[in-house]
Amino acid sequence: MTMKTDVVNEQVIQTIRRAEEEFSLDVSALLKRLEKTEAASACQKAMGYALDRISMNEPSWTFLAARLHLIELYGTAAANRGTGDSGTYGSFYPLLQQLTAKGIYSERLLDTYSAEEIEELSQVIDPTKDELFTYIGLFLLADRYLAKDHEGHVYELPQERFLIIAMTLMQEEPEAKRLGFVKEAYWALSNQFMTVATPTLANAGKSFGQLSSCFIDTVEDSLDGIYLNNWDVARLSKDGGGLGVYYGKVRALGSDIKKFKGNSSGVIPWIRLLNDTAVSVDQLGQRQGAVAVYLDIFHKDIMNGFLDLKTNNGDERRKAHDLFTGVCIPDLFMERLEQKDDSGRSIGEWHTFCPHEVKQIMGWKDENGEPLGLEDFYDETDRAFFTEKYEEAVNHPLLPRKTYRAMDVMARIMIAQLETGTPYMFYRDEVNRQNPNKRTLGRTTIYCSNLCTEIAQNMSPTTIVEEFVNEDGYQVIVRKPGDFVVCNLSSVNLPKAVGADVLERLIPVQMRMLDNVIDLNTISVGQAEATNRKYRAVGLGTFGWHHLLALKGIHWESEEAVAYADELYETIAFLAIESSMELAREKGAYSEFNGSEWQSGSYFDRRAYKDERWQSLRSQVAESGVRNGWMMAVAPNSSTAKIGGSTDGIDPLYAVEYAEEKKNFKFKVTAPDLDHRTYDYYRNTRHTIDQKWSIRQNAARQRHIDQGISFNLYVHHAIKAKELLALHLEAWQSGLKTTYYVRSTSQAELDMCEACES
Repeated sequence: MTMKTDVVNEQVIQTIRRAEEEFSLDVSALLKRLEKTEAASACQKAMGYALDRISMNEPSWTFLAARLHLIELYGTAAANRGTGDSGTYGSFYPLLQQLTAKGIYSERLLDTYSAEEIEELSQVIDPTKDELFTYIGLFLLADRYLAKDHEGHVYELPQERFLIIAMTLMQEEPEAKRLGFVKEAYWALSNQFMTVATPTLANAGKSFGQLSSCFIDTVEDSLDGIYLNNWDVARLSKDGGGLGVYYGKVRALGSDIKKFKGNSSGVIPWIRLLNDTAVSVDQLGQRQGAVAVYLDIFHKDIMNGFLDLKTNNGDERRKAHDLFTGVCIPDLFMERLEQKDDSGRSIGEWHTFCPHEVKQIMGWKDENGEPLGLEDFYDETDRAFFTEKYEEAVNHPLLPRKTYRAMDVMARIMIAQLETGTPYMFYRDEVNRQNPNKRTLGRTTIYCSNLCTEIAQNMSPTTIVEEFVNEDGYQVIVRKPGDFVVCNLSSVNLPKAVGADVLERLIPVQMRMLDNVIDLNTISVGQAEATNRKYRAVGLGTFGWHHLLALKGIHWESEEAVAYADELYETIAFLAIESSMELAREKGAYSEFNGSEWQSGSYFDRRAYKDERWQSLRSQVAESGVRNGWMMAVAPNSSTAKIGGSTDGIDPLYAVEYAEEKKNFKFKVTAPDLDHRTYDYYRNTRHTIDQKWSIRQNAARQRHIDQGISFNLYVHHAIKAKELLALHLEAWQSGLKTTYYVRSTSQAELDMCEACES
């Protein structure tokens, strides 16, 4: 801090006085304390006092602490930029020049926008919008996302970050409209009506990093496929992406290799290798890579180590504590759980198979003569394709299998969930039934989800088709690219956007920003880049649901909350689809639109959208197409929700008052907009709410979301097995596509997926 201490001290006093008036705070004790404090440390002392005073009785101290932090932030940025004393924002154009010269900002911004345009855009910067931040929101934004030089000195201020994001995401728009779109995007961001994904928030406008949040790969059953997946995971993890990896095609323990019997070591050693990659590629020292591995519940290795990968018992040589796990579950398995004898005992049998042996022995093939496995089928509404193939496999006398009581498999799942929070649940039939981009009816195209369970898009493995030495003597490996899933995320801040009644203005600009990420992004894995442009998938999500219910005066455990979820998310879905349709009119539909359920109208039929406005939109979509193959996904949104001053994702509040703690901070936090009126709607928190109400709300919401939702189940550590089973059955019966963590009161608070923050 190089600003004159008397100037700083005067700012501190003025800030305290303004907060006293605005929030009715009793600041007399604070002012008295400052009389005995040296001017140089007045800001820090005042901020510490304000942070200590934050409580459910006096929540507004967080805003005073944030404004005191702004004084320090403004002064630090001014000193680093060499602009002298500054109590607010400096000139914007010199900042661009300075950070571009340092190699922090990409040269594209100065190449795209003229000095006159940048000057015009700088006029929209509104420093008063910084007063919207709570302390923790401002701290997280400054600590993790504002642009710094290579020595870690902060240069950017919050509104500048928002304007840089807006300029970056709109830079390829037509010149005549570009500044207007930038201003709209800045309006959306600066008012905190929305947030962009963590990679976009951190990397937009910079000369390094990529902008997409989530990736999913399918591992081919070969040594090449396994090691190339590991390489691809490492490259994406380096750039900050979170990954889902599907291992369901890889042969099981004891299967043959090149007809030599019993030689396969199964999936566990390869998953451990992936675990080591995630730890080693630590994203420039910020955090280790984040990877979730999925396996089908009919895979022979499911009970041979997979469900115990993260638990603390058993052979440590078969553990992968740093990964996350997910289980892909067909309807048939859940039905078997419900089979009981006359005494009420579960008697449903479940058989597991090696996918390699299934392909060898069953002889199922696709239209190109390629072998198919059980994982390649799902049950449709009018025909149970997977069930037919499963029964055919069960009845084949030569096909090896391991047989269990279905309830014993489920018990192992639930034990692991109560200890570690995982595995996640992926209801594969429902996901594929609702997929708007099916290739063949009854044939699986979506094998698993991502790190945070909200993404569901077409998948296929990448394969090596040729190796040769070219005329220059270089060894060339030719890979046939599979569908390597990419998703680009952004979320509506529900309490602010709904409260200001701006959804109709917000969602079109938000969809445009998301769509532009696809063209601007540079992804280090070629097949992911190709898939991104092929389907142009985006994930518009939301956060602040509990906050919104409190402001609306709606209790979580109520029919009103379920009905409101249905109504609100239908509105959001309509606006998102309409916006994508308008973008298609302007820029063209995504390349796989023809033959999709968007084109045929089946997408609208499956969701029973029958009123006049939906029928009109259906006709317009059939005529004009949509720009994006998938459009909606609700991510966890923990850190970005705090930046937006609201509650995480669709989750209930952790507590009305609690300590938010990470490696480098510990702050007191209260429920947003907490007062005598909203308190009653916050009283029931995560672990006291009846989870069946959460499931019902999410089922109403899921009907309108074309992808998935990061949905946690919160349970007491002493929950009985039959009670947890009932929740899983309820989730499946309600049509949920996935469930995320099972968060028990006995677990340490699990870190949310920052890679999928939006």
